[in-house]
Amino acid sequence: MKLCFPVETNNGINSVVYGHFGSAPQFIVYNTESKTTETIDNGNLGHIHGQCSPIQALQSNPVDAIVVGGIGAGAINKLNAMGVRVYQAVNGTIKSNLDLLKNNSLREITIDEACRQHGGCS
Repeated sequence: MKLCFPVETNNGINSVVYGHFGSAPQFIVYNTESKTTETIDNGNLGHIHGQCSPIQALQSNPVDAIVVGGIGAGAINKLNAMGVRVYQAVNGTIKSNLDLLKNNSLREITIDEACRQHGGCS
């Protein structure tokens, strides 16, 4: 399974999960089978609110799930339509969130729980 974690700074699995999907400078993709990571720069950083295009940011490396502090309804809809599940991260590192996900302790974010604007997320 490939899991995507929005981050500000790449410190591998010790990176802190970023508070909002669309404005994250980078994404770290963790492959649970090979235990490897890959970094993807978010080329869509300057998007207008509500116009986030996860397909553009992740098109070269499809993922199975996103683990993030906050995300808008439009992005959730687009990701879910691609078959990507979206989970609510807890404050902390990718590693701590991986452990929680492995134990089924992260909840999936629904449209009703999506960010309404960038300022209120995380």
